[in-house]
Amino acid sequence: MTRPLIRVAVLIAAVAFVSGCSAPIEPEATQPPPAASAPVATTPGEAPAPSGNGFTRIVEGSADSTSALPGAAGAQYKYRFSMFLPSGSSNFAFQDRDLSFYFRPSPASIYFQIENRQNRQVVLDWSRCVFYGPTGRTERAAHNTTQWDQRYNAQSPITIPGLGRYGDYVFGMDYLVDPAGSGKQLHRVMFPEDEQALQFSGRAYGMDLYFLIDDRPRVYNVRFKVESVIPQ
Repeated sequence: MTRPLIRVAVLIAAVAFVSGCSAPIEPEATQPPPAASAPVATTPGEAPAPSGNGFTRIVEGSADSTSALPGAAGAQYKYRFSMFLPSGSSNFAFQDRDLSFYFRPSPASIYFQIENRQNRQVVLDWSRCVFYGPTGRTERAAHNTTQWDQRYNAQSPITIPGLGRYGDYVFGMDYLVDPAGSGKQLHRVMFPEDEQALQFSGRAYGMDLYFLIDDRPRVYNVRFKVESVIPQ
């Protein structure tokens, strides 16, 4: 009786083994693929927001800076500038019997203010002003009303009335950036404020401002120097 029982047990085990091998294998659970990000809707003609780093940083317009070390908030490096032309200038200021100048250089542009010291008008001819960039490039000067789509056109002169004042800022025409039809004045900075800033220590740059005073041309050569680049 023992042998038949053993044979029956072996047969039952074999059937169970075969059944287990033929049972379907459940697939492993997988995570669904992440949903594709929806494209960001943009308004036709909308200009890009000021952004970028180093030479690619874009700003809108410019403004006077009262900081001892002007530059963007959170910049890795700050610049300390000095002024060496016109001769006799001091603390970014210069004057003669006709005009008084105040300058504030920054990584984005050169802010300035002019006071007409005489009681007769003076004309600043922007079409004849020249900008000298820190990379050695010479180009036309751009200022607060210069637009991308007018960069090849003649710029309107500015008349400073007798005893009047005029404030503006300057950068190189080639720094202008296409605003995508927004009408904003977008331009690249002149000086990077990341690790690339170190290569600009000791560089000189500036502009030639062309005036008509008593209907006679007079050019003021204005130059600045990067005295030091300071890590923050």
